[in-house]
Amino acid sequence: MSDTQEPVVSAELVAVLVAVSDGEPRVLTTDAGQALPAGPFQHTHRSLQTGLRDWVETQTHHPVGYVEQLYTFADRDRFDAQGMRIVSVSYVGLTREVGQPDVAQVIWQDCYRYFPWEDWRDGAPSIIQSTIVPALLNWCEQDESLRALRRQRVNYSFGLEGAIWNEDFVLQRYELLYEAGLLPESCRRRQREQQELGKHDELGLGMRHDHRRILATGLARLRAKIKYRPVVFELMPPEFTLLQLQQAVEALAGRGLHKQNFRRLIEQQALVEETGAMSLGGSGRPAKLFRFRGDVLFERAISGSKLPLAKQAR
Repeated sequence: MSDTQEPVVSAELVAVLVAVSDGEPRVLTTDAGQALPAGPFQHTHRSLQTGLRDWVETQTHHPVGYVEQLYTFADRDRFDAQGMRIVSVSYVGLTREVGQPDVAQVIWQDCYRYFPWEDWRDGAPSIIQSTIVPALLNWCEQDESLRALRRQRVNYSFGLEGAIWNEDFVLQRYELLYEAGLLPESCRRRQREQQELGKHDELGLGMRHDHRRILATGLARLRAKIKYRPVVFELMPPEFTLLQLQQAVEALAGRGLHKQNFRRLIEQQALVEETGAMSLGGSGRPAKLFRFRGDVLFERAISGSKLPLAKQAR
């Protein structure tokens, strides 16, 4: 492609499909965990969302339920091997993991394999102080003219020196680590071999293209959304215990919640109703089973629904 020739643009559809299984956040991936379900928008697709659903179901055999458009990635340097400019239209959705995928290379992965610094359910991950902070502080010192600004971004993103950890800043933290050259994806332009992306190192599992950036964007959107919309119920089976519901919220948020406060808020907002049945199996005492009140969905879509995520991490 010459310098004066206008590049041909191709639209790629990318899906971030998240589930919670056994209290852990999971994402549906292709290419043995190195990519998200994706495919080009074709003239036969009636709409972008129809095209996305077609690609996901073709590639993974997993049905697509609730999805919403996430973000359009159109950086100037996004080209494929043929020189065609790529614009990625991403979607995020909540689903349920049902058995193992029957397609080769399609697997469910723990979200925190990609972002090990984001799981605060048991307190601050040790990797932040042991690895991330020293590396970022070293990066700050590499440019004297940018030192103060970089240090401010590090503190703000990772909750240092009096700043508060904000679970919604998933993308900001990822992009900071990317800019500092600490991630496998950072090194592509320095000709790092492609197989490096598939290796799990201390800073998580890399992904092809910019799919880990898209995944970070999706996780940030979901973390923000569960605070004001009852979308978490898309993750739940028809009947569930309040503990299972709390664990699903904690899994997505990457934060531990106070049990009594959580249950009080759920009760105050009348989001669920008892089924009259009790849970069976497990090592603990049987617990009451609940279901989502269907009439609440429309009401909460209009008025909003707060879930009890504290403003400060534990």
